[in-house]
Amino acid sequence: MTFTQPAEIERESMRIIREELSRRGVTLSGETAEVVRRVIHTTADFDYVDTLRFTEHAARYGARALCGGVLVTDTNMARAGVNARALTKLDARLYCFMAEDFIARAAREQGTTRAVAAVDWALEHYPGAVFAVGNAPTALLRIAERIEQGARPALVIGVPVGFVNVEQSKERVLDVCTRCGVPAIVALGRKGGSTVAAAICNALAYTAADMLDPARR
Repeated sequence: MTFTQPAEIERESMRIIREELSRRGVTLSGETAEVVRRVIHTTADFDYVDTLRFTEHAARYGARALCGGVLVTDTNMARAGVNARALTKLDARLYCFMAEDFIARAAREQGTTRAVAAVDWALEHYPGAVFAVGNAPTALLRIAERIEQGARPALVIGVPVGFVNVEQSKERVLDVCTRCGVPAIVALGRKGGSTVAAAICNALAYTAADMLDPARR
């Protein structure tokens, strides 16, 4: 059978994912299941079954936080990948400050990276936002530091990809969030990226907006 419509393609993809998970002896249930399946759907990588980590009820808190809330991404690529219709339905606002001129100036003045400057600015103006980091481990490390200093974002999504500081930043933010009671979703290891960050955001937004069925989008 040939599938040509986006909704049909997604439904068939999810059926295949469930079937393959079953063959592997994996049963996903509860509030994390949609996040894991959405990331696998985006990446075709079943390793995320083992590497995605959730603090207690992180997916539930994240979906709730998007209702009338703020989502901040570390890249415009991740920002572009988040479903705008879902966020509109939730009355959620979506921002990425990394490429803004005032962030570049602040980074130069402070002698730091734009990722760090963007985190500081966002936490000052939107302290209860959901933060999705798919590219910059320095942003994740700064979020961990600020949480230890008292910041309390609604959710931290930590999925940067790469080799330098990546694994350490994820392990650190997961540890800090667990100790400080901040909800977090983290992909341990080297894998991740802006597409994974967007996929997690979409899973939460679709859940909150009752748009898990692709026909509703």
